[in-house]
Amino acid sequence: MPGGPSADPHYRNPVVAGFYPDPSICRVGDDYYLVCSSFEYFPGVPLLHSRDLVNWRQVGNVLDRPSQLELPADTPASQGVYAPTIRHHDGRFWVVTTNVSLGRHLIVTAQDPAGPWSDPVYLDLPHVDPSLAWDDEGNCWLTTSGVKSYRIDPDTGRVLEGPIPLWSGTGGQYPEAPHLYRIDGWWYLLLSEGGTHTGHAVSVARSRSPRGPFAPAPTNPILTHRGSNLPVQATGHADLVQSLDGSWWMVLLGIRAKGQWPPYHVLGRETFLVPVRWVDGWPVVDPVEEVTAAPAGSAPALAAPAEAGAYHDDFDAAVLAPGWVSPRSRPDAAWSLTARPGWLTLNATGTTLDRAGATIVATRQRHHDCRASARLDPGGGTAGLTIRIDEAHHYDLEVSAGRVRVVGRVGPFRQVFAELAVPPGPLVLTIATRTHDLRPPTVTCAADLSPGAAPFGVRAAACDMVAFEVETSDGPRVLAELDGRYLSTEVAAGFTGRVIGMYVTEGSAAFDWFDYRPAG
Repeated sequence: MPGGPSADPHYRNPVVAGFYPDPSICRVGDDYYLVCSSFEYFPGVPLLHSRDLVNWRQVGNVLDRPSQLELPADTPASQGVYAPTIRHHDGRFWVVTTNVSLGRHLIVTAQDPAGPWSDPVYLDLPHVDPSLAWDDEGNCWLTTSGVKSYRIDPDTGRVLEGPIPLWSGTGGQYPEAPHLYRIDGWWYLLLSEGGTHTGHAVSVARSRSPRGPFAPAPTNPILTHRGSNLPVQATGHADLVQSLDGSWWMVLLGIRAKGQWPPYHVLGRETFLVPVRWVDGWPVVDPVEEVTAAPAGSAPALAAPAEAGAYHDDFDAAVLAPGWVSPRSRPDAAWSLTARPGWLTLNATGTTLDRAGATIVATRQRHHDCRASARLDPGGGTAGLTIRIDEAHHYDLEVSAGRVRVVGRVGPFRQVFAELAVPPGPLVLTIATRTHDLRPPTVTCAADLSPGAAPFGVRAAACDMVAFEVETSDGPRVLAELDGRYLSTEVAAGFTGRVIGMYVTEGSAAFDWFDYRPAG
């Protein structure tokens, strides 16, 4: 089997922070490409590039036009596009994924992973988490959760053989995320089981044929953090890649929960990287650490630079950067970079963020402690910044009719927490998050922290605090600070994480710039 990676230097996990779940990876020469789930957001399937497996940059989205990605207006949060797989075969890049809102798998291809990607070839087959593999005879195998396999024609979507039951794991619930690999004369089947939360685990089996039978590894699961107190939890949904030097690596998802019992995670499921070694013909991985031995040939710093992950957009480009997402769709009439050059103009398509259909352009929150600011000219409209998980869980810093206010929506409850009169014209708004300092178990109300922010008490268990700030003639002023647990997956449910972005719900508004950076 190939040798293992160098033990020094080190890198920090996650390698892709924030709501980038269900990673799949492939290598072509010196280049690595990674795709992740996007669920109800458009454009779909973010595509990232790296030369060292540690430093990743989003270079595009695989499904970036309506002809590829149909998300009905009533698509629920955490529906849409699930679990893509990326592979390179016969000179082309292939991505297969499932649009659960349509109940169909789809395959798209590209010569250049940055795009353009083809229109989809659809497969009307059950289950989710599709993956592709090719055997030595050129047959293409599609595997899905379940776990079943089909021999298909990937250019037409025609099923040639199957379904063939393979191996459904060690007995954990939801056997899913199956991937087939041809390695040293064996077919390895990697899958996840136990559900995509704290019971998550990765198991493996092998066979001499892609049709099976598959024999499980004697040490399954080969990776799980269930029942542990490790800071990274829910480890699973993995994919393997071999580097140019022969070493092997695994990408997988995990969560970083914060706060006292129960902990809450707000950034969604993130992408982690672990080295793989081979023992007696089986892949072996160690627990996922936040500091891990680095890939051979790379030398990332032990501590990331202070500005790592910072992002600034002056909206001077001809197109929106690939990291901007919108719930379900982004109609051309909803936004413009040319109506007011150097500004992003947003036009209202819905009257409230509490229902689907509003105009939102957002980016993923990637740090527990961060600051997101924008310079907004509201004109006569209603617009602002929002931090959200879905229509029922969001906090907004909104400007309308000469006033700025902090609005919170949690489940069936909606409330204004603070208001302030502001002069006409552009102003700078900021949403900032900070990890909550654990205190003795006494109750502190948000009203004690800022005027007008009475409900949603802050306790020692809070994972983080979300502050809402406006620039005034006397300097920045914090209007309210709210408990971040209400914008967590544990409260909202679903598979996504927070996004922070710009919106308009009445008329039109223009944004001069947007700035995101880690804090603390």
